[in-house]
Amino acid sequence: MPNDRGATKARTAFPDVASFVRGIAFADLPPDVALQATRCLLDLIGVAAAGTRTHASGIARSYAASQLCGRDETARMLFDGRRAGIAGAAFAGAATIDAIDGHDGHVLTKGHAGVAILPALLALCDGVEGEHAFDGREFLTCLVLGYEIATRAGMAQHATVPEYHCSGSWNSVGCAAVAARFLSFDESRIREALGIAEYFGPRGQILRACDTPSMVKDGSGWGAHVGIAAAWLARDGYTGAPAVTVEGADAKAYWTDLGARWRIREQYFKAYPVCRWAQPAVEAARGLQRAHGFAAENIAHIAIESFGEAIALGSRCSIPETTEDAQYSLPYPVAAVLVFGHLGAEEIDVPKLADPRVRRLLGLMVLVENSEYSRLFPAERWARVEIMLSDGRKLVSEPARARGNPENPLADAELRAKYFELAEPVLGRSRAQRIERLVSELGQGDALAELLEELLRAA
Repeated sequence: MPNDRGATKARTAFPDVASFVRGIAFADLPPDVALQATRCLLDLIGVAAAGTRTHASGIARSYAASQLCGRDETARMLFDGRRAGIAGAAFAGAATIDAIDGHDGHVLTKGHAGVAILPALLALCDGVEGEHAFDGREFLTCLVLGYEIATRAGMAQHATVPEYHCSGSWNSVGCAAVAARFLSFDESRIREALGIAEYFGPRGQILRACDTPSMVKDGSGWGAHVGIAAAWLARDGYTGAPAVTVEGADAKAYWTDLGARWRIREQYFKAYPVCRWAQPAVEAARGLQRAHGFAAENIAHIAIESFGEAIALGSRCSIPETTEDAQYSLPYPVAAVLVFGHLGAEEIDVPKLADPRVRRLLGLMVLVENSEYSRLFPAERWARVEIMLSDGRKLVSEPARARGNPENPLADAELRAKYFELAEPVLGRSRAQRIERLVSELGQGDALAELLEELLRAA
């Protein structure tokens, strides 16, 4: 039974949030919201498949299998098949998706929700006997629930604290909310779970990982782990400090439209598997090359203007040596797209990093912060590129934004092509096609069990 402390606080604390966690149903989702959930899901699956080939994912999954293993309640890890504790399986899946910086995000959180929500949900599905009917519709409902809670927690956090923290610091709250629904928590236990998740969430200073790229990435592995752990602790009576991103007076504005404004609609999709902040410059450079038809070997100089955070990407690593260096760099993806004409998982893999044509372009680049672009960040991300050719021509792009925001979305055909480009080399064509079909059928209610088997066996 809930303790007196939790019950007393629950009478006046965040009743709308708790009601949303407990009461949201598939029938409440507008058709475009349910469709957006399937788009997010397919995109995350493709990124996860590609992520399994990274060294970072391999380390994380082996760690979870050996050190985060459970005895009674276990779940299979995403595209691995081995079992870990439910929190361990969530950690491994989120670390795998986070290993390839190609997943969806939200501009005002400056980070990512789905990377943690999906692995946590998969682990719950595989490891918990739910107290209510669970099918494809409920799966999509829980996915939307996680996005709505996590995105608002992230927006509230960034608006109310001075430092910019990693996504794991707030997507943990979304994972806890999904687990609380799974475990049929009452209002007081939901409150404790969210409070524990926020308090224990990793407050990693993300700009450190941008300055010096490494495998810690956006902290989402630990965000997923903490979210699940928080629910298990709350289930057994552990209490948490109130989640200030949910209950704080300064956070109230971010929750008043819960269930009316669907934040999952506002997620962006990435055209390229590198940091979102680098993608406006990639678009600007690619646009110039397409318009003028020059080859990389004809480039004599490149100048990139962008906002301060983008200019700082990988600033301590002029020549990338690892895939993490390549993903958190502004110069590298611009050089790579100009040399290869394409920017996907292969182009951020280690063999491509040593290409002498890419390294030559890196030596020709100058990066300049544009104060107006910095003022517009994070709601808007802009870049402009100037390229001097060896024949003396100077080409200057128009100010460019990354594609994939709600106002300039990627077409479904491009999202589908991205999914297959990432998933097919790992899963094979037939398995990738089968997963795509099952995702599209979730809203009909009957495809979940088969989809879980496809996602939770080894790649």
